[in-house]
Parts: sequence; structure tokens; C-alpha cells
Amino acid sequence: MDKKLFRSLLLLITYAIVLVAVIVKLDTVAGWLGGVAGAFRPLLIGGVIAFILNRPCNFFARQYETIFPGKGKGAARPLAVVTVYLIVIALITVLISMVVPEVTHSIEMFIGNISIYAANFQELFDWLVAKLDLEQLANLDLSTGISDSLKSLLTGALDTLTNTLPHLITMTSVVVSGVVTGVISLVFSIYMLSGAPRLTAQCRRLVQAYLPEKGAEHVLTVTRLTSDTFSKYVSGQMVEACILGGLCFIGMCIFRFDYAPLISVAVGVFALIPIAGAYLGAVLAVLLLVMIDPWQAVWFLVFLVALQQFEGNIIYPRVVGTSMGLPGIWVLAAVTVGGALLQLVGMVISVPLAAVAYTLLKQDLRARTAAQSAAPQPDSEEAPPQN
Repeated sequence: MDKKLFRSLLLLITYAIVLVAVIVKLDTVAGWLGGVAGAFRPLLIGGVIAFILNRPCNFFARQYETIFPGKGKGAARPLAVVTVYLIVIALITVLISMVVPEVTHSIEMFIGNISIYAANFQELFDWLVAKLDLEQLANLDLSTGISDSLKSLLTGALDTLTNTLPHLITMTSVVVSGVVTGVISLVFSIYMLSGAPRLTAQCRRLVQAYLPEKGAEHVLTVTRLTSDTFSKYVSGQMVEACILGGLCFIGMCIFRFDYAPLISVAVGVFALIPIAGAYLGAVLAVLLLVMIDPWQAVWFLVFLVALQQFEGNIIYPRVVGTSMGLPGIWVLAAVTVGGALLQLVGMVISVPLAAVAYTLLKQDLRARTAAQSAAPQPDSEEAPPQN
């Protein structure tokens, strides 16, 4: 038997055996892959942090190179890394000192006024019953039920935290594990950000050394496109979230809406999620405001819709730039599929991934169309013989 044919058959049989084993032991393989992913989690988180901070780090590195020319350029990158992390720490400190006390006060006020909100909700329910002639629901007392349910829920949570030692031990272990993962991820991000140019050059040399020339060029092109798309998307979403949250807080203070800090923070955080984030923030705000005053909830919806239109059509294109060129139907499809597969993470990363795939497909389609247009056309059919 030919050695080449024997090698191909052996490879095919091995592949079939491995595929059958994976299908039969799918749960075991999934658990093993989950363990591997957990082991690499600090590295992945550190890579994400370094990727997000890479653009401002490059900006500061260029500034320091102009300030320290010559031999001082070697210190530009470390100084840029230190500057970026100092700015991030300062922003987080300011945000916590300004927002957390207000949010805590809003939550405490909400808990203290649960009975009032339940009574308002009961009045709204009675008004709807009277308008819709729902006599069978006229004697239903929702105020007491809502108040008792919320109070029992809060009391049960407090009892669980104070009286159940295993829960406290579990929570402590989770917190410690999260802190350790965060510290290791931060260290990885610092190393990656400091050596980003060197790591990029090393990865480029590996691709060029182990792949054919055309394949290496294609991989590097796709990598550059993916990096640019994700960088533009991340910076755009973060800027949009900050602007939207700030404008929402200013507007709520002007119109004297309740829970302005809590709702503004929620709207800004949910704005990081494309399409669905706006609806999630609106739902949370309406649930809080409708128990105080239903008309206040209605006016807040009008205000939030107008704010989103103003921010999305006027401010966002000028501050961030044009969109990634992905049609709206594909954005909606990407968010839906990504959310179904990977929940919140899928909703966040699905749009840039879809934008990359859409751009590559469009480029390939143009290249194929140009090649077909440049190809020689076949000769026309011969004329039928004349009698």
C-alpha cells in the first residue's frame, strides 16, 4: 500500500475515533474545556483589559516620545502604562465617591418607602379595574401583598447573610477567588500593555514563519481588521455610555425625577449592551418610578426616548465617528444570536464579530465580482446553418 494513502487512511480513522469519543462523552469534554477555560481566565481577562487600554496607552507613549527624544524613548512606554493606570484608578475613585453614596441613598429610600409605593400601585390597579370594568378583580388587595412580599424577601436575605455560616463561607471563598483572579489579571494586563509592541511583532513573525506566504498575509489582514473593529467598538460604546449616563442624570435633575443617580448609572451601564441595553435601562427606571407616580414614569419614558435619539443621531457620530458599517438587521440578528449562545458576553461581542464577518464577506464578494468581470467572456453561439 502506498505510504501516502496509508497515512491518509490512518488520519481519517483517528479523526473518526476522536469525533465519536467526543460525541459519546460530550459532558466530560465540556467539563474539561470549562476547566481549561477557567485556568486561562486570568490571562483572558488581562488580555481584555490590555486591549481596552492599548489605544490610550499608545497615545501617551507618542506624547512621551516627543517629550523625551533620543535615548529617552525607551521610557515612553512604561511611563504611558503608569499614566493610563493612574487615570483609570482616579476615574474609578471619583466615580465611587460620587455615585455610590447617592445610589446607596436611593436604595435606602426605596426600601423605606415600600409601603407607600405598594399603596400607589394599589390605587393604579383599582383605577384600571374601574376603567376596564373588571369586577372580579375589584376586591383584590395588592398593596398588602406587595409590601409583605418585599419585606419578607429583604428579611430572608438578611437572615441568610447573618445566620447561615455555610453561605457566608461560600460567599467568602467566592470573593477571595474573585480578588485573586482580579489581581492576577491586572498583573497580566500590565505585562501585556508594557510589551504590546514586542508581543505584536513576535506573533507576526510566528505567523509568517509557520504559514504559507498567502495564508500568513490573509491571517494578518483579518487580525488587523478584527483589532481595529473591536477597538473602535469598545471605545465607541464606552464613550456613548458615559455621555448617555451623564445627560440622563442632568436631565433627571432638571425635570426633578426621583432616583436620578440610581437610574442614570443603570442607563449608562446598560448602554454598553447594543440595542437591548436601552430597553433594559428603561424597564428598570419605569419599575422604580411607576410605584411613585405613574405619570412620572410616562414622562421619563418620553424624556429617555428623546435623549437616546439626540445622543445617537447628533452626539455619538460626532464624538465617536461613523458606525462600523453593519446594517441594522444584522446588528439585531447578531445581538439575538449572541445573547442566546453566551448571554450577556455574547450580546456585547456579537456586534463587532458580525461587523468583521460582514466586512470580510463584502471584500470577498467584490473580489469575486471583479474577477468574473475581468474573465474573458465565452464566444457567442454559432449561427444556425442556412438552408
